[in-house]
Amino acid sequence: MTFLNTGQTVEFESGKLPYEEHGKPESILDVALNFHIPLDHACGGSCACTTCHVIVKAGEENLSEPEDDELDRVELAPGLTRHSRLACQAVVKGDVSVEIPSWNRNYVSEGGGSINLGNAIPPPRPTGAEAK
Repeated sequence: MTFLNTGQTVEFESGKLPYEEHGKPESILDVALNFHIPLDHACGGSCACTTCHVIVKAGEENLSEPEDDELDRVELAPGLTRHSRLACQAVVKGDVSVEIPSWNRNYVSEGGGSINLGNAIPPPRPTGAEAK
């Protein structure tokens, strides 16, 4: 699985990837999070939003078929293409390359990681007299 925006390619053995309920097991989102690749997912991977929208650049045949819920939801994603998928719903079954649309990248996420800025950790907040 290749994430073109980050230049990262990851490999995993089916059935051996820890699952923490971020989308479907072994979905693009699940794979990304297991390998610490930032991919926004506001609804927690429940197919209720489009923040995990990705564009499949290669290997579309190596993904699960989209279900009606995903097709209905992904139609609402800005920048929709014929190759758009919701990362939380698209289960990886072989080599796949995806692009995270530039408008959908959270440059600095609340968790301190960033897709483009490395580990951008905010400075400590001033306390006591320093805060005034």
